[in-house]
Amino acid sequence: MARNSLTGRVAVVTGAARGVGELLARRLAARGARIALVGLEPEELARVSASLPTDSAHWHADVTDHTAMARVAREVGERFGAVDVVVANAGVAAGGPFADSDETAWRRVIEVNLLGSATTARAFLPALIESRGYLLQIASLAALTPAPMMSAYCASKSGVEAYAHALRAEVGHQGVRVGVAYLSWTDTDMVRGADEDEVMRELRGRLPWPANRTYPLEPAVERIAAGVERRSFHVYGQWWLRGMQSVRGLLPGIVGRVGQREMRRFAPRLAAAGGTRTGLVGAGGAADERARRPSGAEPGTER
Repeated sequence: MARNSLTGRVAVVTGAARGVGELLARRLAARGARIALVGLEPEELARVSASLPTDSAHWHADVTDHTAMARVAREVGERFGAVDVVVANAGVAAGGPFADSDETAWRRVIEVNLLGSATTARAFLPALIESRGYLLQIASLAALTPAPMMSAYCASKSGVEAYAHALRAEVGHQGVRVGVAYLSWTDTDMVRGADEDEVMRELRGRLPWPANRTYPLEPAVERIAAGVERRSFHVYGQWWLRGMQSVRGLLPGIVGRVGQREMRRFAPRLAAAGGTRTGLVGAGGAADERARRPSGAEPGTER
């Protein structure tokens, strides 16, 4: 598919304070795009914005807050005059057996990853229709195959994939293209945070190649940026993920059998440790929890 110049175009990136969002903002700016950064860490957003080589601005907002995101969409339009690209990247994760999971953290993963993506699209869709623009939804290998100890994350990423496909069919005749980007385990704060749990780290290491390794961030984000240029329906952060599409129907059965064996193996250690860590993983997860914590409350007291 031919590349479309991003020079002078306006790209909105959510979850832009770190990881995939930060680096993607940099890659799009390097291609000439003007960048609107959205996230929960104003100081980090300001740092990223100040370092970009093109016109940029940042907004502090929770993607699950419809009122806040509607305000952001309006202000981005006032600031830049148009919106050509929206990347729904904001996401959080929590790990561990579902039966022992923290309900608040489990629910928050669904709220941010799925409902937050829909709220982002709802806020910016009028502008994208006007510009005949492009919406890219960041999904995951977790949308292609289930995995034990990741029930909330898999549910949320499967959900955003299906939602994005449905939206594509609805708005295509209005000139809006909708794409889905897939990433395997990529070197971000989220993945490093998940690896802090010994069982999660070992379980991931026992996955078959090539799903058992952590991939560098830069090549994956470069592929995503190229996908934005092409307004691609599907973008694959790692080359082998494209092949997973053709066998995804077989994966739940395989994972179910292998997962039962592995969970039986890890059960004594999980029981001895009282399960896995609760709460959201990584620096982004910590930022989300801080943003929702009542003023003056100690960590772990919010509900």
